[in-house]
Amino acid sequence: MRRLRWIAGLLLVAVGAPMARGQLPRDGAVRFEVREVADSTFEFDGGARRWIKPGQRGIAVDPRRRDVLVARFEVLRVDDRNVTALVTGQTSRVSTDHVAILQPPTSRWYRARLFWVGAAAGLAAAVAGDAVIR
Repeated sequence: MRRLRWIAGLLLVAVGAPMARGQLPRDGAVRFEVREVADSTFEFDGGARRWIKPGQRGIAVDPRRRDVLVARFEVLRVDDRNVTALVTGQTSRVSTDHVAILQPPTSRWYRARLFWVGAAAGLAAAVAGDAVIR
């Protein structure tokens, strides 16, 4: 029985390890460099991230001053990789030295790989435990 627990624990560690995202901040927010700035809008490269949608809200910060808040914005348009955002409130003017931060949407519980790994490991442990008892 102990051997099964060790195997289940090692399986969880092995499957969960690739999910680590070292390049993201702890809270999961994603940073984008501001490329162009107009009067009340600015643009940044959204890359291949399909989760960026019009209406999404974010903040712009100054990384040189410990991420002090510069502005709040709302995504207006997403064209291929280019994202246009409208400044809805600001403490200072947005410039190309600043960074836009967006929070990715949370995934549903049934889409999380860790949930299904845990469910499979629990089922395997229950079946193995039942076989040991008999």
